[in-house]
Amino acid sequence: MKRRVRFAIVGTGSVAQAYETAFKGYSHAAIAAACDTNEDAAKAFAARVGCKAFTSLDQLTREAGIDAAIVCTPPATHEQISVALLSCGINVLCEKPLSTTLASASRMLEAARRHNLLLTMASKFRYVSDIRMAKALVDVRAIGDLIFVENDFASRIDMANRWNADPSISGGGVLIDNGTHSVDILRYFLGHLSDVQIVEGRRIQGLPVEDTVRLFVRNEDGVTGTSDLSWSTDKEMTTYLRVYGSEGTILVGWKESKYRRRGEADFTIFGRGYDKVQAFRSQIVNFCEAICGEADLLITPRDSLASVATISAAYAALERNRWESVSTQIEEVIPFPTTQPLEAS
Repeated sequence: MKRRVRFAIVGTGSVAQAYETAFKGYSHAAIAAACDTNEDAAKAFAARVGCKAFTSLDQLTREAGIDAAIVCTPPATHEQISVALLSCGINVLCEKPLSTTLASASRMLEAARRHNLLLTMASKFRYVSDIRMAKALVDVRAIGDLIFVENDFASRIDMANRWNADPSISGGGVLIDNGTHSVDILRYFLGHLSDVQIVEGRRIQGLPVEDTVRLFVRNEDGVTGTSDLSWSTDKEMTTYLRVYGSEGTILVGWKESKYRRRGEADFTIFGRGYDKVQAFRSQIVNFCEAICGEADLLITPRDSLASVATISAAYAALERNRWESVSTQIEEVIPFPTTQPLEAS
């Protein structure tokens, strides 16, 4: 990498703080600016990181001198912010979900194509080392033919005063929030999802959105997957991903990951569990390398749009109480442009 990639963090809430930690010790990138409409929040973040603070995108894009930005604001703002950054020549890593509607996500990707810049969705679990190793085991048929994939993101959280439960800001409830991570994981193992179904559980918290659902997916080969999503239940499980094949099982856990082939008495441990800092750091590294023309993005524009399309289809399935096809629009996405490597400063 020829020089350090200069980043801005747009939105300085809890997700931004995870990025703050992940940037520490990474020599090829730096946080050069923080932007938040809350001036106190922007200044506090900037003081900790040692960067400039801004309260408007206009000022940020004119004065910060950045190569890339990480958008950490609520989903309803993603399109406006990302398109504004792209129009000023700034590559964008946008937190999940990419946007709240398929049309909005498509416009974002079109803006990236038009300006010959990178735009991708941040989805930390795709960068977790144990998940990458589990996928490698599937790819070499360590557990035979893939039969079923099972995921759970269910923990009790009081959502009464959080924007995630305001559909005008978030686009929905636990399905679009936790479910975007689930869909990206399921697509990683199953490939293109042809259709989805969903069942909503009882609403415990009195929210205007769903707080507990079970998502069912199916790929074009008929391999199925499920995800249990909840803000109102604790499943108390040591694993969050289970992959079943004709010759064995892979268990990806919070503290340990392992697999066992049919007929073996013991599991083989291959991972040490979920490391949030590692996942965020790997995501930053991949994005920087892609900007510099040294690597392909792990999450492609097709992946980003397909995630939004699958969540949209799931909401349609919930409303109509039937299996719903995932939009074929994702097949029309133009690949990311090849950017020119950054010149040394």
